[in-house]
Amino acid sequence: MKWINWYPPFLGANIRVVYTAPDFQTIRVQSKLSWRNLNAVGTHFGGTLYAMCDPWFMLMLMRMLGEDYIVWDKAASIQFVRPGRGTVTATFCVTREHVDEIRARADAGEKIEPTFSVDVMDQQDQIVAHVDKVLYVRKKKPKAE
Repeated sequence: MKWINWYPPFLGANIRVVYTAPDFQTIRVQSKLSWRNLNAVGTHFGGTLYAMCDPWFMLMLMRMLGEDYIVWDKAASIQFVRPGRGTVTATFCVTREHVDEIRARADAGEKIEPTFSVDVMDQQDQIVAHVDKVLYVRKKKPKAE
């Protein structure tokens, strides 16, 4: 997953993946405050805080479920709690049990809209922002022969 560090929007916003678990159950992303991601008052631009949280739950679930499932982002919300200064970090976790539950429901023909949450933390372990992501998941229909 380190290749994504070269993705232009992440480069521009100073966002980096710093850890990916081998099973994709955990991904940690950081953004260091720099001239590239400052807002008008000298703290992290809100768009950077959201961008660092945007793709991960979808990418993790796609990887963990496999190619037989459709996974899309459906909705998101962000609550800014305090100004982000210095380096901020977000750790994304998806449990195997949650994936198994989603898989079972999708296999039964349901369209699932699971919600995942993450907090963006500063270096003092204080919450800078809280992000909720709603995904859309269903099993792919068999291809017609």
